[in-house]
Amino acid sequence: MKQSYVYILSNKNRTVLYIGVTSNLLERVTNHKNDKGSVFTKKYNVTDLLFFEVFTNINDAIKREKQLKTWHKVWKWDLIKEQNNDLRDLYHDLI
Repeated sequence: MKQSYVYILSNKNRTVLYIGVTSNLLERVTNHKNDKGSVFTKKYNVTDLLFFEVFTNINDAIKREKQLKTWHKVWKWDLIKEQNNDLRDLYHDLI
């Protein structure tokens, strides 16, 4: 079964968060980094991958994305810091 991902991006100053879902994480984050992502990510320069979760079912990934989008910003930061306390860009770990 094909893997799916929920991911969280931020800008360099770590002031903006973007949550997305994809079936190809490397390609999607590369697109964001090359200004081929969403209008929102281009507008706010949101290119750094801070967090991702892997799913075997796209419907579960979509459900999780919708759930995370309803969370308070503090909860999202807490979730990110559980796996990436240094808030470093995880993109280079993918390539």
